[in-house]
Amino acid sequence: MNRVILMGNLTRDPEVRYTSGENQLAVVRFGVAVNRKVQKQSGAAEVDFINCVALGKTGEAIGKFFTKGRKILVSGRIQTGSYEDSKGQKRTSFDIIVEEFEFCERRADGESGGSDPPALQNEKFYDIQDGEDEEDLPF
Repeated sequence: MNRVILMGNLTRDPEVRYTSGENQLAVVRFGVAVNRKVQKQSGAAEVDFINCVALGKTGEAIGKFFTKGRKILVSGRIQTGSYEDSKGQKRTSFDIIVEEFEFCERRADGESGGSDPPALQNEKFYDIQDGEDEEDLPF
């Protein structure tokens, strides 16, 4: 089984491109910075920078609603590839092929870069106070 789940912040704005031909397909590339549980001796978090690729409608949605710094949860699979660099050295690449994603935070008012998804635009959120019983919730 090849399944990956990551949560982190985008390291750059998603790069949206389309394949050529009659049936164009969106190919969206972006990076995600994921904190490790282990910390350096200085107390700073260790971070992995992971390249991701999202295709089709999934990629278009990520390109529309996410910008550098936004938190995202992605799930998908690892795909490896190989290539020769400019010096003729054989290199291996690793990408996460994103199959699903989730929003992990609400955009702050006035923040640029797309808009909240339609389902969240008119949503009213209720802050739950410590000690509140389920019976006191408005739903």
